[in-house]
Amino acid sequence: MALRTRLTEKFKIEHPIVSAPMGFIAGGRLAAAVTQAGGLGLIGAGYGEPAWLERELDAAGNTRVGCGFITWSLAEKADILPPVLARAPAAVMLSFGAPARFAEQIKAAGVPLICQAQTLAHAREAVAAGADVVVAQGGEAGGHGGSRATFTLTPEIADYLAGNAPDCLLLAAGGIADGRGLAASLMLGADGVLIGSRFMLSAEALTPPGFLAALIAADGDATQKTHVPDIVRGYSWPAEFSGRALKTRFLADWHGRESALADPAMKAKAAERYWRAFRAGEPEETGVFIGEAVGLIRDAPPAATIIARIAQEAERLLAGAGGFLVPV
Repeated sequence: MALRTRLTEKFKIEHPIVSAPMGFIAGGRLAAAVTQAGGLGLIGAGYGEPAWLERELDAAGNTRVGCGFITWSLAEKADILPPVLARAPAAVMLSFGAPARFAEQIKAAGVPLICQAQTLAHAREAVAAGADVVVAQGGEAGGHGGSRATFTLTPEIADYLAGNAPDCLLLAAGGIADGRGLAASLMLGADGVLIGSRFMLSAEALTPPGFLAALIAADGDATQKTHVPDIVRGYSWPAEFSGRALKTRFLADWHGRESALADPAMKAKAAERYWRAFRAGEPEETGVFIGEAVGLIRDAPPAATIIARIAQEAERLLAGAGGFLVPV
């Protein structure tokens, strides 16, 4: 039983699985591996470092991949978009900001536009901008997001799209790491899923190797929403988007004490500690963005293995869905 959805048909892929464009983590090797395994891989442009982005696009080779941008950051570095569009990516994803400014440019290049939404209002903005795909991102997700839950946000946006933009596809995101999450998302009205944390623990991800043991040992209770990493790194994120990260010694030292980081010397010292530990792969001394789905992850295999597992489990569950019901 192959899972054929509007997503697989539109993007000519085998499985309704898209890898999230995680900044600093989702490079060209991971995106290419996801696409080659039958999904759709997205490179994370992060905060718009042109040299890094060009290198990772090159690393994907001739494999058909897309690219994701932090919209508010792209507004400050808009010149990085045209070179990406010139490569005819499989899609461009915009997250965390009004997409209208860049939508026409992306659509004019003949590139499908994916817009991530954390609220119904965001979904309305995406539709108004001409999005081909909307991502309903629940607060369970790793990294930045809102407070709505995937389980309610997905069907609410599905209903909205059905009545207002029936040709617009929907992906569910947040807390999805196995076939149960994919099957549930399809039942909630999504055409597929956008998965981040599960691919963060894959052989091709740019995750510092030192993080893996801590993440594999963690459960979903071991994450928290916080603004600390953004303050320390000097990134001015909109207040509505906090980041979900692993509970580490670094976060324990600063969460609830953010006002102390207004001292330039204190902030500089914290930033030095953060980046040194990040580069060294020492999770307790830095910030490690990860979602609640970390509690479902116990290994870091190749992306192809992850996709096969998720697809096969979802196919099996959906094929035998009637078996869960007790005969009357």
